[in-house]
Amino acid sequence: MVHSYFWATFFILSTLSFTSAFTPQHYSDALTKSILFFEGQRSGKLPPNQRVKWRANSALHDGSSANVDLVGGYYDAGDNVKFGLPMAFTTTMLAWSIIEFGDNMKSELGNAKAALRWSSDYLVKAATATPGTLYVLVGEPYSDHRCWERPEDMDTPRNVYKVSAQNPGSDVAAETAAALAAASIVFQDSDPSYSHKLLQTAMNVFDLANKYRGSYSDSLGSVVCPFYCSYSGYNDELLWGAAWIHRASQDASYMSYIQSNGHMMGSDDDDFSFSWDDKRAGTKVLLAKDFIENKIDQFQLYKQHSDNYICSLIPGAPNSQARYTPGGLLYKQGESNLQYVTTSSFLLLTYAKYLDSNGGQASCGSSMVTSETLIVQAKKQIDYILGDNPMKMSYMVGFGDRYPTHIHHRGSSVPSVRNHPDRITCDAGHQYFSSGSPNPNIHVGAIVGGPDSNDQYGDERSNYSQSEPATYINAPFVGAAAFFSGH
Repeated sequence: MVHSYFWATFFILSTLSFTSAFTPQHYSDALTKSILFFEGQRSGKLPPNQRVKWRANSALHDGSSANVDLVGGYYDAGDNVKFGLPMAFTTTMLAWSIIEFGDNMKSELGNAKAALRWSSDYLVKAATATPGTLYVLVGEPYSDHRCWERPEDMDTPRNVYKVSAQNPGSDVAAETAAALAAASIVFQDSDPSYSHKLLQTAMNVFDLANKYRGSYSDSLGSVVCPFYCSYSGYNDELLWGAAWIHRASQDASYMSYIQSNGHMMGSDDDDFSFSWDDKRAGTKVLLAKDFIENKIDQFQLYKQHSDNYICSLIPGAPNSQARYTPGGLLYKQGESNLQYVTTSSFLLLTYAKYLDSNGGQASCGSSMVTSETLIVQAKKQIDYILGDNPMKMSYMVGFGDRYPTHIHHRGSSVPSVRNHPDRITCDAGHQYFSSGSPNPNIHVGAIVGGPDSNDQYGDERSNYSQSEPATYINAPFVGAAAFFSGH
């Protein structure tokens, strides 16, 4: 017998309009701040309209050691290294947020597109500076991590690392292809020539990833591991990259590639995580759209596996297997757990949108789950991040009355160049790391790693597992906040 969660969910949604901790205006504020965060992560020469004033120009000679221009892009988290894999995933998720929920962004759409372009511009440089090469890292992670200095004072080596036919990196290259293809969709109408350049570059980088297969962890293990090792391998990125290029180009050859290679690249496997490392769940949701909306039979398998992923997140549903804290937060692991909360919430909302477009439901064993159920579950997670939690604390800096003030972030915790023009050296900065005072520069919009499995949070700089923000935590949150700001 097939049951439906529809009426129960309808009641819950009706009740939420009266009992919700947050209004659309709150979500609009969270959206604004989640995008502003990216300006505090910028590397390179800052534009005249830079709004985060405690930041200044930094790393203006990146790439010079290899006679290429790699100025720009984002620092991924609280340090001053530019890692290509998380930056590319951040770019893909920013683009996907705009593609699905840009209509809800209203006055923030321009800022969201500017945040996206800051990274897509950099990825184009990284992919085209040297033929047959993709630059995937700038900086020396170990020496950078030994220092506590703002990016404006950085004096650690800015060595560059690349993947190529000789040193393959299919994972990072295919993720870069996905990022550029997704970004090309965003700029299709507003800047067609730029969009074309993004898509062409995506195709070229995908060719590099596909023809010369291997993991960048093997080619560059000493510098990318343990920071951003590709633990899931590269097959997930190859399928993800092909899916995005197909969506952007509608080129039938990428459809054929997906059909021919999907079985070898994880399409038959259920996977219950979505992150900068593992793209399988996201790929299945992305490809399920073609079955749900266009009835492409070859993609029915992706709908089935997307259902399985979604069902795993719904407490009480058959096949539910996600772990939640006593306060109701999805809990995957101790380090930077909120990255999994924001990615899964984004997929819940995106899948709900796809289902709604065709009156569909997710099949959870003998039960059918409606799009409304997915929305309710995502809302609980987003609301938890914004302060509806046992600590009564927002995990977004600058949102609400109580939020983290000692985040693990060099630029935020060291006095700004404006207030302290004199240089603060590598070792001298440690006095600010050890200080009990709140960070002098409020990194508005930064979402930290989040609480532990018992809903407890230690607001200490040394507690990087909980207190460090990252671009790939914020990027999917942008889409989720946009959705709720319009509902």
